Formats: sequence, C-alpha cells, structure tokens
Amino acid sequence: MKSSRKGWRKRLKITAIVLLVLGLSLVGFATCTVRQSFAVESGTIQIPGIKTEVTVQRDNWGTPHIWAANSHDLFMAQGYIHAQDRFWQMDFWRHIGSGRLAEMFGSSQVEADRYLRTMGWARVAQQEIQQMNAEMKANLQSYADGVNAYLTQRQGSALSLEYAVLKFLNPGYKPEPWQPLHSLTWGKVMAYDLGRNFESEIERTILLKTLTPAQVEELFPPYPEDLPVILPGFRGGGKQGSRGAGGSGEEITAVLKSITRPMMALEKLIGPRGVGIGSNSWVISGERTATGKPILANDPHLAVQIPSIWYEVGLHCTTKGAECPYNVTGFSFAGMLGVIVGHSDRIAWGVTNVQSDVMDLYIEKINPNNPNQYEVNGKWVDMQLVKETIQVAGSQPIFQIVRYTRHGPILSDVSLDLKQFKQNQRVKLPQNYAVALRWTALEPSQLAYSIGQMNLAQNWQEFRTAAKNFDVPAQNLVYADIEGNIGYQLPGKFPIRAKGEGRYPVPGWTDEYEWQGYIDFEQLPRSFNPPQGYIATANNLVASKYPYLITTDWVYGYRAKRIVEMIEQQSQPISLDYVQQMQGDNRNLNAQILVPLLQTISLNTPRQEAARKLLVDWDLQLGMSSPAAALFEVFWKHLLADTFHDQLPREYFPDGGDRWYAVVKNLAKQPNSIWWDNRNTATVENRDQILQQAFTEAVNELERLQSKDPKNWNWGKLHTITFRNGTLGKSGVVPIEALFNRGSFATAGNGETVNANRWRANKSFEVTDIPSMRMIVDLGNLDNSLAIHTPGQSGHAFHQHYADMVDPWGKIEYHPMLWEEKAIAARTAATLKLQQFSGK
Repeated sequence: MKSSRKGWRKRLKITAIVLLVLGLSLVGFATCTVRQSFAVESGTIQIPGIKTEVTVQRDNWGTPHIWAANSHDLFMAQGYIHAQDRFWQMDFWRHIGSGRLAEMFGSSQVEADRYLRTMGWARVAQQEIQQMNAEMKANLQSYADGVNAYLTQRQGSALSLEYAVLKFLNPGYKPEPWQPLHSLTWGKVMAYDLGRNFESEIERTILLKTLTPAQVEELFPPYPEDLPVILPGFRGGGKQGSRGAGGSGEEITAVLKSITRPMMALEKLIGPRGVGIGSNSWVISGERTATGKPILANDPHLAVQIPSIWYEVGLHCTTKGAECPYNVTGFSFAGMLGVIVGHSDRIAWGVTNVQSDVMDLYIEKINPNNPNQYEVNGKWVDMQLVKETIQVAGSQPIFQIVRYTRHGPILSDVSLDLKQFKQNQRVKLPQNYAVALRWTALEPSQLAYSIGQMNLAQNWQEFRTAAKNFDVPAQNLVYADIEGNIGYQLPGKFPIRAKGEGRYPVPGWTDEYEWQGYIDFEQLPRSFNPPQGYIATANNLVASKYPYLITTDWVYGYRAKRIVEMIEQQSQPISLDYVQQMQGDNRNLNAQILVPLLQTISLNTPRQEAARKLLVDWDLQLGMSSPAAALFEVFWKHLLADTFHDQLPREYFPDGGDRWYAVVKNLAKQPNSIWWDNRNTATVENRDQILQQAFTEAVNELERLQSKDPKNWNWGKLHTITFRNGTLGKSGVVPIEALFNRGSFATAGNGETVNANRWRANKSFEVTDIPSMRMIVDLGNLDNSLAIHTPGQSGHAFHQHYADMVDPWGKIEYHPMLWEEKAIAARTAATLKLQQFSGK
C-alpha cells in the first residue's frame, strides 16, 4: 500500500513538473512571438491600391479614426485596419459562415460543418453577389483589397498568436485571400445567432411527448398585459393569419432531437443558443432632456467572447462630397465594411433584436421508392441535390449531399442515425418523412445595402429608405437627428402564413401551411415623434393591436418596464449622467413578485430567519456586493429546480430568463397548481412548501460557498464572467486557454435587469451573455457622446487594448465617442499614414 502511494505521488509530481514546464514554455514562446503580430499604429505603410494618402488616428482606447479622400480608400483602409487588429476573428467567422471549420481544426468540426453546409449560407451569399449592383460590389472589393494588402505583408504567427498555436494542430494551414463573399456570410451567422426561433418549435414539440398541450402553453404564456409595448396604440392594416397548432406529434421527437445535436456543437463556437440574445435601446425627445435635443442609448446583449464582437471605428471623408460622402462613427463588425450602429453628422441609430418568427419546420412526405422525391399536393417532386466537399485537416475529404425541398434544406439529414418511425394514431405522420427548414435568411438579402445607406442617411426619410433593406435579421431600429426628431422603424421580412403561427412543425406535402408572401414594408410598425416623447425597446412586444404575426415568442418586457419606469419617473430634465445610471440599473422586477411571498412563509431555523432579514427593505438591486442579491438569485435557481425538474426533460430545465419570470408569476397566483407538486415524493406539495424548500436550500448553499454570516454573502463573487476565446480558449488545454482567456471578473445584475449580465439557472451562476457594448449619443453635441465595449479593441492576446475595457465596463464607465477633428487630434495616441505602394 505504501509503495503504491509513493508511486502515485511520484507520478503526480512528474505530471505537475511537465505541466509547469509546458506552461512556462508556452509563456516564453508567447512573449517572444506575440508582439510581432501587434498592429503597426504609427509611421507610414505603403500598400498597393490606395489612390491617395489615408490617415489613421488611434485614440487612447485604440479606436481608429480613418480619414480618406474617396470611398475606395476609406473602405480599403477599414479592411486593412480590421485585419491588423482582428484577422484571426475574421478568419474564424468566415469559416463558420461557409461551413469550413474542419479545414482549420480537423475532424472535431465535421459535424458542425455538415450542419452549416446544409444551411448553405455561402451559397445564398454567392447569389447576393450575383444580384449586386456595381457600386456595392466595388465597395466590398475595396474592403477585401485592404484585408489582402495586410495578408501580403504578414503570415503565420505574425498575423496573430493563435496561428502559432494552430500550427501544432494543423501545420499546413494558411489563410486564403479575403473575398466579398466572406463579408456577406457574417450577416448569415448573425441572423442565425439572433433568430433561432425554430428551437422553440422543437422544444414545444418535444415537451408534448410528456405534457398536455395546455401544460406546454403554460410554459410559453402570452405576453402579459401589464408589461409595456414599444408602440402603444399602433394598429396598422391587413389581416391576421388564422391560428393553428400544426401537425407535429410524439413520434417526431427523436428526429427533432437529432437536429439539436449539431446545433449544440455550433453553440460552443458562437455562443449559447436561444435565450440571452436581447438588447436595450431607447431614444428620448429633447422635450424631456437637459440638452433640449434627443439622447439615444443602445446596449446590444450578446454572448461573452474575447475579442469583442464589436470594433469601434470612425470613417471620415476629408471633404464630404459625391466622391466621398461618409462621415460616421460607431461600431462595426470585423469582416464587414461600414458602421453597424452609431451616428453620422446628422443622425444616430440603435438596434435591438425583434425575436421574429421567420423560421418554420416542415414535415416532408418522402417517396418510399425514391428518397430524393417528396410529395407536393399529391405528386412526387424531385428534390434539388447539392454536392458538398468538406475538407478536413489531417484527414480525407468528406462528401455530403444536401437535399432541398421547396421549403429549404432538409435539416434532419445532418443526423447520421436518422430513423423512420411508425404511424402514430394521434397525429397523422407519413411513414417516410424528413424535416425541412424554411427561413428568410436562406433567401438573398439586402442587408449589405442597408448598412451603407444608413451610414449616408441625412434625415428620417433617407433612414427609412435604408431600413427597408435591413431585412435579415430583423431589428427594432430607433432613430434621432440633430433637428430634434426621434423615430422607430421595424424592418424585415415577416412571412404571412396561410395557416398557423409557426409554433410547431407543420405538414409540408400540401399548400395548407404555405407562406403567402411577406408583410409590406409600409405596413410594418413605425413611429415618428410620438406624443410621450420617448421610444423604448427591449425585445418586447411591438404593438398589442398589430394585425399581422411577427412572433408569439416576444421577450417578456421586464427590462422594458424598468426602462419606461426610469424615464417616466424622472421629474427633472434627463441628462447624460442619468442615462448612464439607466444603463447600469440592476433592479430585479422578479423580486417584486416573490419577495412578498417569502415574507409570509414559515421558516424552520433562526439561521433562515436571519437570512430572510436581508430582504427587508431591500431595494431589489442586484448589486455586485449585495448579500440580498446573492440570496434571492440562489433562491431563484432552487425554486425553478424544485418546481420544474421533476416534470421536464433535462435539456429543457428552466434557464431562469424572462419567460420563467412570467411562468412563475402566473403560478404564484395558483398555490395548488400541479406544477408545485413534486411527482417524486408521496406527498402533494403546494406553493408555500416549495418556496420554503427552495429558500432553505439557498441558505444552505450560500453558507457552504461563502459564509455562515449572511452579511458576508456577495452576489458578484458568485456571478462572475470569464472572457473566453471562441476557439483556442475552449481547447481544454489549460496553458493554451491561459494565453487567450481573461477572468474571472465579478459582475452585477442578471439577464432581466437593464444591466443584463445573464446567468443560466440550469447550468451555473457564470455570466453567459452581456451588454456587449454601450452607446449614448447626444444629438445636441455629438462630441459629448459616450461608448464602451468589452473586453477591448484588439484581438491580440497581451496587447494593451486586449482587455483594458473590462474594468470600466463593469463599473458602468465610458470613454468619449470622439467626433470633431479637433477633439480627435487632441486625444490621438498614434498616427499611421497609408500610402500608395511605390514599387521600389
């Protein structure tokens, strides 16, 4: 026994030494190689294709302000600068967009590639290029030329540290030149990230296997009447589609589960699926502000990642005119030209996700004698077959046939173990069937046009013209201008269904559930200078009386309610400081419902009574150091588990987001609902017993994790954020992860506070989604505008701007959105000149 212990200790010691040496070697290797990938920020660089000299001034936060004499040079310089700071990110995202991840990372990504090739985003983007006008093509090519000019100057680890690590995994990998196609596919990835509502179709259908339809609908309640809508009173015109559940049933659940597997593999790359993809934006009229002009605020909520998904940039024409009409600043995506969210010299705009239902799953009836035929109105029709070749690093290529029906790609083909199921008497399923996806993003989009047009827009009319092309993904657009106007426009492609609401998979073999076109843009909700003097959006219901279906899966408006409260309760003119306070607000409206109930239940011990005292006079703010916040959020986790885990499949355990606020609020009014009863016990529990049990478990957990003294409990120490690199930062190799990841950092709030740092009750308290950037635009003086994003501008590990915004972001601090030329010059930390290549 002693000999065995000695051997175990010796092996452990040797392993520790090896890991230490490996770690030190990696750190030394990184120190030697990492700086060569940093962007050259000062001096002069000659690149072929530049027509006239371009000046790039970087401020203290690493934000470049690009000055050019013509549009070609402006976008070429933007491509060059993006590549300087973020090429690994760009390279990775284009491989997602084209389903070519296995080329970089080998066989581990084949399943994701099969799924992405089935979606076919690159094929759609290629159609867009073929339909594109000459000006748009030229701008995209200018951007690509800038990226490629950078690639001709650098390769391997000189591009980014990640390539040095990748060399050990895939020695033969070399980035290919950038193409306009690669800029367009990022929009498809974002549309998927922001619009995966077919997952709700799948969830509802799978839940029907064990729950009644009424129980399923209790878990997806209608939008509460006491929560705000974006445009109160807006009605519009047209006819509402008829209601209907569709044709899915118990036997299809195995096929739908098979579809979710590659989705979950993709989730590891682009962030958590479904819940969490929200945002806040509001615009306040000068009638309510201290400046007398509008203030516009925006903070999009996206998955935690490093580098930031956003890249702040200013695009300025030295002389604004026909040859160079741009003067705009704000936030771009590395890989795409222009500014996505920001302001020009005359207007400002912000975005939040609509949560639109633009995906439908169709059950296709397959010919038993020919798997490549499907039924349409009683006749067998040939599918479109597309052959795909998936290149795999270090292995042989994999060949894939993607089958298309009139509705779109057959998603169930991405499951290698697809089986057929017997006829179900309750629901008439074909004996041979497959599941196809119809989605607006699988049709050519006009989004690239919209971004450029928004950057050029000078007034509300021109902004609406640009918004008309903002088709996929659909966004709530808020607007303000220097003349004092504010507005809202809902753009996007929204299907008009012949039958049903898109809540469940439907039969595809007849025309009964077909799309009959899209809602006309002029019928979509909009508002200009509304009488209340503000417009607030938080992914909530757009209009309660709107006759067309946008979605039935709105984000329940708890964030929206708090935003509206803070605007309306402010008796003094609203200042920029107050808007900052709004963006940092951590008030938990869920606690308004549950804390009074907790005050009435009986508790068993003095320890629990001492803990409950924390909730007396609590301001409901989920502050970073708050003991009460820690208690309530841990209680919420246990309440959801104790109420629902006995009746739901593990993959659909409650995540604790806005939908569950609404579900539990409704159940709180039903003390003896069957949901409160734990089916695994002999007794029949009621609401108060489950509240007591969850509270007891919360106290026990906090005493175990933090302190026996409730006053020492701390929400921020539980609710931490770690910024992980989307690729190598999730490798499972600790020394490699240490090179690229940063954290953990304490945070405040939760997913439904305005300061929306989401955690998932079915996983851990770790933050998964955040306000990825915050922007406040003062239309009275654009130089007073403020912004912050996180973790930083640079994509290069160990660069000074890699994670320098994390601390101010967490403290709700900002940096100036520099605008006027003098202000930029005064804060310039480095100046780079891009000149025409002389050939010498």
